[in-house]
Amino acid sequence: MAPALPRRTGLAPRWRDRLGYALRPGWTRTVLVRRGASIVLLVAAVAVGVAGQRTTGEQPVLVAVHELRPGQPLTAEDVTVVRVPSSLMPDGALVSPAEGLGRTVAGRVRVGELVTDARLLTAHLPADLTGLDDARLVPVHLADETLTSLLRSGDVVDVLSPEAEVLARGAVVALPAGDAGSGGLTARSATRPVLLAMAEASAHRVAAAGLDAPLAVVLH
Repeated sequence: MAPALPRRTGLAPRWRDRLGYALRPGWTRTVLVRRGASIVLLVAAVAVGVAGQRTTGEQPVLVAVHELRPGQPLTAEDVTVVRVPSSLMPDGALVSPAEGLGRTVAGRVRVGELVTDARLLTAHLPADLTGLDDARLVPVHLADETLTSLLRSGDVVDVLSPEAEVLARGAVVALPAGDAGSGGLTARSATRPVLLAMAEASAHRVAAAGLDAPLAVVLH
C-alpha cells in the first residue's frame, strides 16, 4: 500500500510564495544595490574628469594688464602670460610677448582680454578685416576733421574724391587717426591719417588721389 502524501495546510508556503519572496527586494538588499550604484557612478565621474583634463589641457596666452588703445606700440608692461584651457584659446592668440612686442595696437583691447593677432597691425590684417586675399592698407587724410575723430576700428566706409568720385567701396578702418598734438603743423597734417583696408585696385586709386587733396568718406 503506497504511503499517504502529506496534506497541504494553509500554513505551508507554496512555491509561488517562495519565488515572490526571493524576488522581493528587502531593506538590506536595497541598501547594497544603492551603494553599489553610487560607487559605479563615482568611478565614472572621476574617469570622465580625468579624461577631460587630458584632452583640454592648458596653454600660455598673452593677456592685457590694462586697457590698450589703437595706435600705441605694445610693450612688455602692457601684457602678461597666463595659462588657459585649450578649449578657450581663440584663433590667432599670442602665446609669448616676443610675438607682439613693438607692434601697433589696431583696436581697443580691454583689461584681461586675450591678445590675438587681429588686435595688432600685421601683414595679414588687411585680409582679416576685408576677407580679400589681395587687400592692402592705405593711409588716408580726410577733409572732415570731425568725422575723422569719430571713426573707430572696424568701421566700414566708402572713399570719395573731392569731385565726389567713388574711389573705394566697403573699406574697413584698420587704425583710426589720432591727434598729432603739434600746433605748428599745417591744416592738412594736423591729424594723423586714417589707415584703411581695401582691395588692391581700390588702394591704388585712393593712394594716388590722396596725393593731391584730402579725401572724404561715407560711413555704412
